[in-house]
Amino acid sequence: MNVRPASPADGPAIRDVARRSLQASYSLGPQAITSAIEEWYDEEQLEATLADGDRLLLVADDDGQIVGFSESVLAADNTGTLLWLHVDPAHRGVGNAASLFERTREQLRELGATHLQGRVLDDNVDGNTFYEEQGFERAGSEEIDIAGQTYVENLYTESERWGREPMETDEGRTVYVDHDNHERGSIAPFHVVYGGEDAEDRYGYFCSNCNTLANAMDSMGRIECDGCGNVRKPLRWDAAYL
Repeated sequence: MNVRPASPADGPAIRDVARRSLQASYSLGPQAITSAIEEWYDEEQLEATLADGDRLLLVADDDGQIVGFSESVLAADNTGTLLWLHVDPAHRGVGNAASLFERTREQLRELGATHLQGRVLDDNVDGNTFYEEQGFERAGSEEIDIAGQTYVENLYTESERWGREPMETDEGRTVYVDHDNHERGSIAPFHVVYGGEDAEDRYGYFCSNCNTLANAMDSMGRIECDGCGNVRKPLRWDAAYL
């Protein structure tokens, strides 16, 4: 099996593998799966992903047949995040997932990643077990929206926890960036920022794409980084933070 960068011609095979994998591993309805694949891997989005230098899309090619793929992103703080790792159910159990994972990790490190993390939906038992078998530890969880439904997604990191890093605001106040607690952004993750080291007082967010603080939230829970345009889009459960 050859693990290589994806090309535009791999689009149909990537969508097919994603569909089979999601059907086998997740409690998602047919419409949710179809909507997710259209949103994440249609031709336009796939082209944008392949053109993004901070995105990594690798395919597992078994003698011309795509049997799996991984999608990752590298943030400006050198955090490499494995967003998805899919293997066709008919090709599982023979080491394809492990080979794809190891090559993805190598590629992220070659791109400059010094910290690695992975995300997997909570109801994917095999996926959670897989990260544990690779020596990763669960560092937290968050709710995400897929086709209008809320799901819990677990965050796994390599065994070393990164902790909270003090940072001074423009007003001279010391706040703490939690490198183990992230939320999705349109370009790169936002780290949660606390007003105290005890993590009881949430201050705002830290944009990992340009390493700046972003603490202005509108009435709908939307945050946009002034430095680079990275956006944390509001989701249904954001009303709890208004």
